[in-house]
Amino acid sequence: MAFRRLVTLFALAILIASSFAAPSLRARADLPESAVVSTEWLAARLDDPKVRVVEVSVVPGLFERGHIPGAVNFVWHTDLVDPVIRDIVSPEAFQKLARAAGINNDTTVVLYGDNNNWFAAWGAWIFAVYGHEDVRLLDGGRAKWERENRPLSVRPASYPEGNFTAKPARREIRAFLSDVLAVVKGEAEGAILDVRSPAEYEGRIFAPEGFQELAIRAGHIPTAVNVPWGRAVKEDGTFKSVEELRQLYASVGIDGSKKVYVYCRIGERSSHTWFVLSRILGYDVAQYDGSWTEWGNTVGVPIKNPAGTVWGRQ
Repeated sequence: MAFRRLVTLFALAILIASSFAAPSLRARADLPESAVVSTEWLAARLDDPKVRVVEVSVVPGLFERGHIPGAVNFVWHTDLVDPVIRDIVSPEAFQKLARAAGINNDTTVVLYGDNNNWFAAWGAWIFAVYGHEDVRLLDGGRAKWERENRPLSVRPASYPEGNFTAKPARREIRAFLSDVLAVVKGEAEGAILDVRSPAEYEGRIFAPEGFQELAIRAGHIPTAVNVPWGRAVKEDGTFKSVEELRQLYASVGIDGSKKVYVYCRIGERSSHTWFVLSRILGYDVAQYDGSWTEWGNTVGVPIKNPAGTVWGRQ
């Protein structure tokens, strides 16, 4: 009898302990692990040679002040774009960058950053453009890792050179002005999604306060619907569930039935939405990274400007 009672108490203790430990793990069962990983998942794999952690943050110096142990730093405006022409980083330069970070063709790459993984998603898109298959985002990004008092390091990581080989750019996940214009004119099928703020979309402002990249005209691309990028995450910065995300975009007619073209101002916010729609929901999505700073400055393309603002007189 005493033995049975002991076994019962032991089983009860395990049940109680699991009820405290499991929620954060179960909470991400509503997202594909092939796209999004939890802080628990990553913490258990920091020493896994098959996993490489990459930080891509907006704030300069943040990585140097402390980063996830073993992480390498990609600087979005020098490492992930061409420094001379307005374009993404070349395949040759990106291959060199990835190899220097110890990334192989079969490496699981986990990206994270500040501002709810804004530019980490840009990094994930660049990896996808050049054909790396296993790229994931850390749910909740840097803020969640810090909020949970997980370890940070100031020591730079060094790895043997990897063998990652950049493939020809995947044209189907990157859109250019001509592609989007064809949709606007009805010459191609697709849905256009503007992920900027309502104030930008409606033309009440030309760009968020403090940002220098501007367009001469305000408003949005004709036929585009608006879902601000930040609505895809909860207050704590973690992604909403698959069902919540489906409902969010379906409310404006984005349901995966046709190809989606996403854009913002320079492509950073729309990278986040590209990741949500393509990697989490599985929709056919292309990012128009020229975005509003190209469209709003291009001669001969139409705009919608509900606010009627005029440059210099707003």
